[in-house]
Amino acid sequence: MTTWEENPFRPFCSERCKLTDLGGWATETYRVPAKMEEEEDEGGSGQEEESRE
Repeated sequence: MTTWEENPFRPFCSERCKLTDLGGWATETYRVPAKMEEEEDEGGSGQEEESRE
């Protein structure tokens, strides 16, 4: 176990953990969810729908 202050791989516990995490992002195993365009349109003010009628 290493101490936080003396760890050159912060915020990871080791180089292995750092590379494992980087690999997860690079292979898209980890993803940040994004809104779909349809969801964004539903949250509008409603003015667009009124002008279409």
